Amino acid sequence: MIVSPRAAGDEVHATEVKNDLSLAFGSGLNDMIFRAEIQSRIAAILPRVKQPAQYIGGELHAVAKDHRSVRGTLCLAFPDTYTIGMSHHGLQVLYSLMNARDDWACERAFTPWVDMEEELRTASLPLTSLETATPLAEFDVLGFSLQYEIGSVNILTMLDLGGVPLRGEHRTLDDPLVIAGGPCAQNPEPLAPFIDVFITGDGEPSLPLLCDTWLEIRDELKRSIAGRNGNASRAAREEALLEIARRMPVAYVPRFYECLPSPGGRPGGVVPLHPDARETIEPSVIRDLESIPLLVTPIVPNIETVHDRIAIEIMRGCPWQCRFCQSTVIKRPLRIRSVETIVNAALESYHNTGFSEISLLSLSSSDYPHFAELITRLKEVFTPLGVNLSIPSLRVNEQLRSIAELLGNRRRSALTLAPEVARDDMREQIRKKIKNDDLYEGCRKAFENNFTRVKLYFMCGLPGEREIDLDGIIEMAETISRIGKEARGRYAQVTASVSNFVPKAHTPYQWSAMRQREYFQWAQRHLRRVVKNRSVSIKCHDVETSLLEGVVSRGDRRVGDAIELAWRRGARLDSWSELFNGDRWWQALADCGIDTDRLLHEPYALGDRLPWDHMNVKKGRPFLEKEHARAVAQLAKMGGNVAGSMEPVVV
Repeated sequence: MIVSPRAAGDEVHATEVKNDLSLAFGSGLNDMIFRAEIQSRIAAILPRVKQPAQYIGGELHAVAKDHRSVRGTLCLAFPDTYTIGMSHHGLQVLYSLMNARDDWACERAFTPWVDMEEELRTASLPLTSLETATPLAEFDVLGFSLQYEIGSVNILTMLDLGGVPLRGEHRTLDDPLVIAGGPCAQNPEPLAPFIDVFITGDGEPSLPLLCDTWLEIRDELKRSIAGRNGNASRAAREEALLEIARRMPVAYVPRFYECLPSPGGRPGGVVPLHPDARETIEPSVIRDLESIPLLVTPIVPNIETVHDRIAIEIMRGCPWQCRFCQSTVIKRPLRIRSVETIVNAALESYHNTGFSEISLLSLSSSDYPHFAELITRLKEVFTPLGVNLSIPSLRVNEQLRSIAELLGNRRRSALTLAPEVARDDMREQIRKKIKNDDLYEGCRKAFENNFTRVKLYFMCGLPGEREIDLDGIIEMAETISRIGKEARGRYAQVTASVSNFVPKAHTPYQWSAMRQREYFQWAQRHLRRVVKNRSVSIKCHDVETSLLEGVVSRGDRRVGDAIELAWRRGARLDSWSELFNGDRWWQALADCGIDTDRLLHEPYALGDRLPWDHMNVKKGRPFLEKEHARAVAQLAKMGGNVAGSMEPVVV
């Protein structure tokens, strides 16, 4: 059982954790002895927790600097476990970027598993960085990567264990600057009470600038209030944050903004409270991706992680404009790296790590303009070394027919594709411009080249979805399995992974309603009932998790109160199915007065202000409005409901 966190409203200062340890270990601790004592105490509890190697650091290419030799310290705090966080390419990129500077030390922390959290609380030990066992409260900057809405409670766990006040209003100049970026920052409002500054877009240019700006402003203000009390320090922190808002068009500082509920209490627009706060926040954008060095010395984890391989980002952005996809909007414009840069970086990474697999990263790798040349060059270099090539994001197009031959396959492997929907008219509606003939022929070629399995990603609950669209998922999966028999003499194993559609911010569907719980439950039963081929398996995402994802991704600051309440009632690591408790979340939302039915299941009018309108994206809201209008017209032609809120079918 997890030991209770601090009571709501408690003000925790960076020095309190150290003071507690000084009482336990004796006064007069210097920083080095202090951290050594923490490491010793943590080492004593490791035999009692699962996978203790995730808490010890010291991995190949990890960087531990003497804090006395640098100007500033940054901890990249990933709000999930080590096995997930160490597989995230962006964390590794930013870690390498900041540690390449002589004047900054960048370290890492991850959400501990529940057994480790209990041990830390029982022993009154703080959550520390892996590199130097520094408590999170002692860093100058604490940066969270927001990858998944359900992981929001993990941020609170890390703040609390690290000795940092949960809410920004309780922090002083002695506390770290708490920043966040990533896809979930596209609607920052649910986490606004806990984060000082949000950044959207590319982190490489914005993170160093924000860190430097904070140190400059904070240190000057610290000198001006020397010897004054905590209230003065809180006021000075407020002034420091306002100065960041003034200087950085890419920085969203939520305390200088107010959420305005729409009529009826639904989440509405966000407006500035201070004349120096901008009405809209610009995304951070790298214009020349080639100018940003590729990561070639990634940290090699101590334990097996989700992705144990070299990751090379070949392209950022996507040339397509699928209406359901948030990434294609927020990662604009399209930028590429040269073939020579990619091959050289991959080879250097191989020599630095010894990994036996290379993964090419982008939203749609096969749309890389020099794809055939790149694959040919990589095979020439890495086939003699016994290194496998992985391309996880293949687009279904004419090129798919030749990709299996181009890649080759020396081992039995799986092909992963994302048709999203199975019928042509629905594809036109979502602007997923693919053809079934290309998909089927590409799968045939894959089977002929020693691929044995196919994994397909689909969505359920799109606006205007009909029963025949669900039937089409099964028909497509079974057709591919039969093609496998034609090519290899036995039915191919095909997995259809079906997610529940959530209308996300900054997409043309952002005005649409999410389907009801009963509809998703019926649709999942229908899919499992219709499938006949035993070689076809259907995997459906958990309905309660998807609905909660919708609440957090579409809510306002009142959802932040519910996040904290759910956390105080024991919500931990909810993206892990064995720990997720939906009832706890729904009760917390109800106790905070949030009408989840209205938030999720009522569409917005096109003229309504939305809780994320102040976070700008390339092409802006006018483009999204135009695409929404086109989608409505196509839905009308299909005979679907234009609002995307078709009455649920209950069976």
